Amino acid sequence: MSARHSRRRISQAPFDFRRSGGFTLIEVLVALAIVTFGMAALLSTLSSSADSIAYLRDKTLAEWVALNRIEEVRLALRRPTKGESEGEAEMAGRRWRWRQEVNETEIKGMMRIDVSVRPVDAPGGKDSGWYATLSAMTGDALALPRGDMDPFATALPPGAGGPNGPNLPGDSRGREQPSNDDDAGDDDGASSPTRPPGRIPNLTR
Repeated sequence: MSARHSRRRISQAPFDFRRSGGFTLIEVLVALAIVTFGMAALLSTLSSSADSIAYLRDKTLAEWVALNRIEEVRLALRRPTKGESEGEAEMAGRRWRWRQEVNETEIKGMMRIDVSVRPVDAPGGKDSGWYATLSAMTGDALALPRGDMDPFATALPPGAGGPNGPNLPGDSRGREQPSNDDDAGDDDGASSPTRPPGRIPNLTR
């Protein structure tokens, strides 16, 4: 009887939630909210980083397109048309829109070229939305390439100088011929022959 009464007392005793080892519903909801906000911040950072990398890639490609356009104008070997012009080019499998503006400068014969580039599908207006804008100078001091002159194969004329300074009288390359008796002393102890100008005497002898 005692054992039966003891089990009945245990079953009828009220359950104390404060003594349980689990979490309450409010605690679980708070933990889920914290994890949700943390994951949202992490995903936002990753997305922003990916967008920045993509923008820097497109900006680099736009600069290359602008440089190519400037070189095309320079290599055309004719005076560019003053004013604005637009066109399209292809780079890295994508289409790019460029806008070119040519203006006169204060120096006669020199002109300034401003080239702005952005993807064809990128939104933007006339003065906004461009990914890159480069400026360069061009002038009329250009001539058609001849191809019949090799500056490295032509010998320098006498007295023209070179990497080692002014040419001195001597061989065809402007180097002075050494004398056989410059370093040979006299048997009687006489002084060495007079050295030609341009040579530094050996003071250690």
